[in-house]
Amino acid sequence: MNEMDKSFEWVASIIENARENAYRKVNEELILMYQNVGRFLSEQSKEASYGDGYIDSLASFIQDHFPGIKGFNRRGLYRMKQFFELYNGNEKVSPLVTQLSWTNHLLIMSGCKSDEEREFYMRLAIKERYSKRELERQMDSGYYERYMLSKEKLLPEQIKSELNPFLDSYVIEFLDLPPRFKEKHLKKGLIEGMKKFILELGKDFTYVDEEYTIMVGGEDYHVDLLFYHRTLRCLVAMELKTGKFKPEYISKMDFYLEGLDRQVKKPDENPSVGLILCASKNDEVVEYAMSRTMSPMMVSQYQLQLPDKEVLRKKLQELANIPMIEENTGGTSE
Repeated sequence: MNEMDKSFEWVASIIENARENAYRKVNEELILMYQNVGRFLSEQSKEASYGDGYIDSLASFIQDHFPGIKGFNRRGLYRMKQFFELYNGNEKVSPLVTQLSWTNHLLIMSGCKSDEEREFYMRLAIKERYSKRELERQMDSGYYERYMLSKEKLLPEQIKSELNPFLDSYVIEFLDLPPRFKEKHLKKGLIEGMKKFILELGKDFTYVDEEYTIMVGGEDYHVDLLFYHRTLRCLVAMELKTGKFKPEYISKMDFYLEGLDRQVKKPDENPSVGLILCASKNDEVVEYAMSRTMSPMMVSQYQLQLPDKEVLRKKLQELANIPMIEENTGGTSE
């Protein structure tokens, strides 16, 4: 490369840097706008006039004054309100919110169940400069859970309901899983630790088999794990998924339950029950997916071993490679 070409490359780098800075500034202003609109809606929600009618009128007003602007329909306005309320007063993530695109924020808000998980994916996406597709891929694969495997302490287990033998979240910290485990590793660990797993599920569960075969139309189909519940007097089919819940899991479970009821269930037993264990789930997606199924089924989230708040915080800071942020000691509670 001659001297002239080198000088031209220098000019090109100036242009690229300016374009990148301009994009960051535009994105920052966009996120601040959504945040401010969310603040306004959060404050208005305390008034008696606030409701769906208020939101619809505001959406129409914005379209009249800014024709063609996107994202300000009812759904978008509620998301802005949620965005503000979710991070309001959280000093640890305040410096991060303007560094992410709105599409990535929507993924994190809908797909994460805790402040720690949201902060984890925010820092990861910023550090790795993830696009929406890249971030979604990591979240679908349960990257947060896999990263937090084999740590020191457990989060408290939620109390089991006497009417519902299933937990919304199962703690299976006894599994000795590799850092990048697959579903076959999960199932192998569950089988090897079956006695402990049954204690986690409840003493009324009896283990039947793994990869339980159902033959339909001359083809074999395999249920990951099959149990029998003595109190419910029914078979319990379990499917294990290392990633995020997907709607197609419901139709597959419906198929298994129909096969069990026709081929395995005894006349005096109740219809079989399905349980889908996922690394994570979006409650709205689950609700939509299950709205028309008639099968007794629920989607549970297995909760892998997680560290206490301080250990988690240090890991997040290490991941982001930034200085520790001091806790606010001004009397606020988390």
